[in-house]
Amino acid sequence: MTFAQQFLSEAKQVIDALDADAIERVVAILADTRSSGGRLFILGVGGSAANASHAVNDFRKIAGIEAYAPTDNVSELTARTNDEGWATVFESWLKVSRLTPRDTLLVFSVGGGNAGKNVSPNLVSALQFASTVGARITGIVGRDGGYTAKSADACVIVPTVNPTHVTPHTEAFQAVVWHLIVSHPLLKQTETKWESVREGM
Repeated sequence: MTFAQQFLSEAKQVIDALDADAIERVVAILADTRSSGGRLFILGVGGSAANASHAVNDFRKIAGIEAYAPTDNVSELTARTNDEGWATVFESWLKVSRLTPRDTLLVFSVGGGNAGKNVSPNLVSALQFASTVGARITGIVGRDGGYTAKSADACVIVPTVNPTHVTPHTEAFQAVVWHLIVSHPLLKQTETKWESVREGM
């Protein structure tokens, strides 16, 4: 088996092992967030930050949810990192945004955050703050989900099928799952462009 065949085989295994019920629970929370006039804040670091930026577009344009990613504002992110420290960048951003119980956080992360190991402490701080406010927490994460899975109201864990490919599979399937979510009949409001352009027209 070539590497490409192996990787694609693993991707099939991930698909088969994804928890569809967990995805439906995330959808239900996001539908309620929209109907109650709440906002969606998508948090991610590294590749997950890039996914967060893309997802914000889809949740706003396709699902009609007011959504934001703190990492889209590089000036504020780097200023807070420089002046206040990396661990509190998301928490501080959410405080200025006046996070409320109507709002929801969506975390994209491979490990989900682990304060004890100092891995993504900014996610942990943001989630702890969200809990004190009463905002709901959702996530699409890898491995055991870390702090995100422990604190979330609904969380999709991308199953580990090969320990050496946890990061690429998790970040790839974040995209699969969020595209599923914005395409869900409970959330989708706007037809996507190519589906609206009929062949031959």
